[in-house]
Amino acid sequence: MILEHSLGIIIGTVIGAIFGVLFYRWRTLRLREAEQQKLNVELREAKLKLREERSEMELELQHKQAENKRQLDSRESNLAARTRELERQTDHLKKTEAHLELKHQEIVREQQLLTEAEHEAEKVRRLYQFKLHQIAQMDEEDARQLLLRSTEKECAQEIADLHRATLGRAESEINQEAKRILLAAMQRITSQPMNDATATVVNLPSDEMKGRIIGREGRNIRSFEHATGTTLMIDETPDSVMISCFDPVRREIARISLEALLRDGRIHPASIEEQVAQAEEGMRANIIDLGESSLKQLRLKDVHPEIVVLLGKLHYRLSNNQNTLAHSIEVASFCALIAAEIGLDPMIAKRAGLFHDIGKALDEEYVGSHAMVGADMLKRHGEDPRIVNAVAAHHNEVPAESPYAGIAMVADSLSAVRPGARTSSIDGFIQRVRSIEEIAAAQHGVSEAYAIQAGRELRVIVEPEVLGDDDARQLARTIRQRIEDELNYPGSIEITVIREQRYKETAV
Repeated sequence: MILEHSLGIIIGTVIGAIFGVLFYRWRTLRLREAEQQKLNVELREAKLKLREERSEMELELQHKQAENKRQLDSRESNLAARTRELERQTDHLKKTEAHLELKHQEIVREQQLLTEAEHEAEKVRRLYQFKLHQIAQMDEEDARQLLLRSTEKECAQEIADLHRATLGRAESEINQEAKRILLAAMQRITSQPMNDATATVVNLPSDEMKGRIIGREGRNIRSFEHATGTTLMIDETPDSVMISCFDPVRREIARISLEALLRDGRIHPASIEEQVAQAEEGMRANIIDLGESSLKQLRLKDVHPEIVVLLGKLHYRLSNNQNTLAHSIEVASFCALIAAEIGLDPMIAKRAGLFHDIGKALDEEYVGSHAMVGADMLKRHGEDPRIVNAVAAHHNEVPAESPYAGIAMVADSLSAVRPGARTSSIDGFIQRVRSIEEIAAAQHGVSEAYAIQAGRELRVIVEPEVLGDDDARQLARTIRQRIEDELNYPGSIEITVIREQRYKETAV
């Protein structure tokens, strides 16, 4: 019994020891697993932190690259601007050198003329010394009279030439100055406009609307005139008001706004500003549609959007009551037909004709005539140099560099002077031509007079036995003065006086 008890104790002890060892090993294993998990977590956190640091470094690198790119683009832009400035300076230096070369050539020519004049003076001096030697035996009065007669005879032709040159130069300078003033003023702002060209009448549903348009203490009419830049003329005319403005685009915006206000019935400063803003937006869209429609009509492409807008604005410009856009389209068609007949490019001619009056759509901020500022605008937008020159030269302000300039001039004249194109009717046109011929035929010494080129040119044939060359020149000035004083006509009239004398003999 004691033995069995001892054996049980030993077995229990052994089993306890085994369980203790097993428990120790299990606990050690768990501790190792926990340590391993902790190490794994720390490793993942380290990797995550490393990834975050790498992302931050990459983001910072991208920022630095973007900043460097911006700096590089800025430097490239500055370099391009400096390059363009250097090119402009180079062009200016070339032009200056060319101008100096021309001046040098002029100086050389003047020196040659001066040398020739000195030789002539020396010849004259020797001639007079010889004549004085011949008349040495005469008394003082006879010698003086002989010298005066000889000098008068020799200098008569020079005096006549000097007289003609002085008159011609003075007349040319006056014409050039008049052309400069007219081109600078008339193409931008009409100084003495006709009422039907600067005013628009809007019909009212009732006469009481005039009071609503004016508003309390004139508040509404002041708001309307300030928003549109026009003037409302409310007079005694029943059921109508007149919108007056030199700018036809502003006048049209005012008309659309006023008609919208009348339809809505609510007239106060807020509604006025709203309707004017809507009218301006609609006008911009309409201008673009008009420009694109003209290009579509002429089958033209690759036109800068700013040029399209200017074409649309020409629809609201008038020249002697002729719509400028319609006139430009007609000129473009004429140019294409003429170019096709003589073997030139119709598309280039068509573009030159359409753009020839584009400068009239620009305002007074652009300095120069409509031909020159229009050509400059086309040049800046990459148009063909032949087209740019045709636009600049269609009023003879610069020399023509290609046949397209001559085509544009001819087509412009054809569209402007054909009967019925502008303000005059066919009867008025015929009467004007007859009046021009009658004024010329009524002058002394005139045998025939013909008004040609639709009244743009007058040919006068005089009797050579009655009038000399100086008389013919004076006759041209007299006819010009009478036409300017007595007739009203569009454009200009060129007067040509022809004095021709023929001698015929028949040998038998």
